[in-house]
Amino acid sequence: MPARESHAAAEATTLRARGSTRISKRKGKTMATIKQVLEEMLTTEGAMCAAVVDSGSGMMLGSAGSGLDLEVAAAGNTEVVRAKMKTMRQLGLNDVIDDILITLGKQYHIIRPVSRKEGVFLYLVLEKSKANLALARRKVQDVERELTI
Repeated sequence: MPARESHAAAEATTLRARGSTRISKRKGKTMATIKQVLEEMLTTEGAMCAAVVDSGSGMMLGSAGSGLDLEVAAAGNTEVVRAKMKTMRQLGLNDVIDDILITLGKQYHIIRPVSRKEGVFLYLVLEKSKANLALARRKVQDVERELTI
């Protein structure tokens, strides 16, 4: 078995061992469920909580972790995403949002729209003193690519 295939098989086994409910393959890549993506985001150094949010309704499709009222955060950050999209349209910007970073005194909040599913975004909250922002942004980018909805 080639190295890439054995790595993917090992990764799929690891995800199944974590209690994952579904793993699928797309073009040789392992695809992840909402539950798996949330679990993976919480492995980020300093992670407190995470959610997958439908920005059409402001409702969570899934959440994990603690430290914030994620239902309130999901609804509020839906407004952030909508406001940024409206501003981009008004400016005539023909572009997409990679991510939105909100920096607080003690926390980082990362919002990343899911490119393959319009109207859905990932949300990760990090404890600023424990987090590496560059690695956290990279992790959210990586899991966004793996998500299947």
